[in-house]
Amino acid sequence: MTFVITQNCCTDASCIPVCPVDCIRPVPNGTAAPMLYIDPNTCVDCGACMAECPVGAIYHEDELPAGQRRFLDINAAYFDKTALKVRDTQAKPAPRPLERGALRVAIVGSGPAACYAAAELVHTPGVEVHLFDRLPTPFGLIRSGVAPDHQATKQIVSVFEPVLASDRVSCHFNVEVGRDVTHAELTEHHDAVIYAVGASRSRDLGIPGEHLAGHHAVADFVAWYNGHPDHAHHEFDFGTSRVVIIGNGNVALDAARVLVSDTETLAQTDIADHSLRALAASAVQEVVLLARRGAAHGAFSVGELIALGELPGVDVVVRGELGERPDDLDGALKYDLITEYAMRPRTPGNRVVALVFSAPPLELVGTENVEGVRLETGIIETGLVFRSIGYRGAAIDGVPFDEAEGRVPNDEGRVVDAGEPLPGVYVAGWIKRGPQGVIGTNRTCAQQTVGHLMEDFAAGKLRRRSDDDISELLTRRGVQAVDWAGWLAIDAAERARGAAAARPRAKFVEVGELVGAARI
Repeated sequence: MTFVITQNCCTDASCIPVCPVDCIRPVPNGTAAPMLYIDPNTCVDCGACMAECPVGAIYHEDELPAGQRRFLDINAAYFDKTALKVRDTQAKPAPRPLERGALRVAIVGSGPAACYAAAELVHTPGVEVHLFDRLPTPFGLIRSGVAPDHQATKQIVSVFEPVLASDRVSCHFNVEVGRDVTHAELTEHHDAVIYAVGASRSRDLGIPGEHLAGHHAVADFVAWYNGHPDHAHHEFDFGTSRVVIIGNGNVALDAARVLVSDTETLAQTDIADHSLRALAASAVQEVVLLARRGAAHGAFSVGELIALGELPGVDVVVRGELGERPDDLDGALKYDLITEYAMRPRTPGNRVVALVFSAPPLELVGTENVEGVRLETGIIETGLVFRSIGYRGAAIDGVPFDEAEGRVPNDEGRVVDAGEPLPGVYVAGWIKRGPQGVIGTNRTCAQQTVGHLMEDFAAGKLRRRSDDDISELLTRRGVQAVDWAGWLAIDAAERARGAAAARPRAKFVEVGELVGAARI
C-alpha cells in the first residue's frame, strides 16, 4: 500500500524530511520541479507525509478522489524512469544562537519567497526580522494570484503564519519602499535587506495590434478576480462569446477555468464579489488557448491539465499540430493527456476550452477594439484577448536592475553592481531568478540567499546599522502601517463576512477598507 502525491503539490518539500524511508523525489535543489512523487515500492504506509503536507496534496491510495486517481500511476511512472537511490540524509547541525539584536534583517515583500526567507532567518536564535509589504495584507500571490477554486493551495499560509507571528518578526504592511521609506533608510536601520518583491510586469507580445482595447495582461484579470486593491476597478468586456488567451501556462489555465466555471461553484470560493457579479452575466462560451509549440512543450503542469479535464459542464477540445511524443516523463504525460482529450466526444450545451498547438499569433486585428487574432491558418474572431506569456520584475529605486533580464543582477542571491557584490543587499524569489517554479521552489531559493547572508555576517562583510527603530520613522511620517495583529483583524473580518454566505472569506478590495478593518 502507498500514499500518493496529487495535483495540489506545491513542492514545498516539507514531506521529504519526515519520510522514514526517504522515498519522495525529486529532492529540491534550487531548480524548478513540476511536482514531487512517492515511490510505491518503498513507501511503508505510515502517513507521515500526509500529515505534514501543508496543501492537502497527499492521499492514501484507497482514498484518492475520483479526479486524482490517475496520479497513482503517475507516481509509479516517475520511479520507472528514475530508480530510487539512497541519499545521505544526515541532519544539518543547528545554527549557533546569536545575541539578541546582533543581526537585524529587512525583508521587502511578504509572498512565499519572503516568508521562506523569514523562516530561515528565525531558525537562528537571536536574529530579528522586519518584514515590509506595500499592501495591508500578507502572502503576496497566495492571496492575489492563486485561483479561487484552488483553496487547498492557499493552505500553504499555515506554514508561514507561525513565522510571521514570531516575537522576532515585526510586520510592517501597507508600507511601500520608495514611497514611505527609501532603500537607503532600510540599509541604515538594518544589517541586511532582502528584496523578495516578485515579478509584477507582464511581458509584451511584440506583434501588431497589441495596443487595441480589449487586449489585457492575464495577470490583471487574475488580480481582478482575486480582489487585489490595484486591480479591483478594472473592467473586462465579457459580452463576447469567445475569449482568446495567448499562452498556455498554469496562469492561463487558471484564467480559462474561471471564465468557463459555473458561477454557483465560484460563489463557494473567495473570489472577489465584483468579479462574481460580472462573471455571472458573462456571455463567454469558449476559451481558446494559443500555444506556439506542440503538446509536449505546454507550459502548464500535468496536475493543472488533469484538473482542466475534470471541470463539470466543460469540454476540452484540441486543435493544431501536436508534434512528436517525447521520452521524458513530464512531456510524455502531457502529450498523452492531450491526445486523450482530443478523442473525447463533445457534449451539446457544454462550454469549451480549446487547446490550440503550434499556433503562434501574428497580429491582433481590429480598428479601435480587438476583433480577432490572426494566425497562419486564419483569424480567430474574439472581442477579448489576454496575453499570458510570462512576467518581468520592476526596478527598485537604489538597487541595480537588469532591464534585459527583468530582474535584479545577483550571484546566488547576493546583489551585484558592476560585477561586485553590494554589501548587505540580497534578493529571493522571482526578482532573483526570474518567473519560474511553483510556490515551493521559493523554499530552496530563499535558503540559498539566507545561507549567503549568514556567511557574509559571520565574515564581517555587512555594514553596521544604526540602533534606531524604523517604526518610529514610519510613525513620524504618518504612515498607517498594519502589523501582524492588524492582519489578524482583517482576516477575522473577511472570514466573518464570508461565513454569512457559506464562503471561506469575503475580501475587502479597497486599501481604506483593509486598513479600517485592521484598526477594529
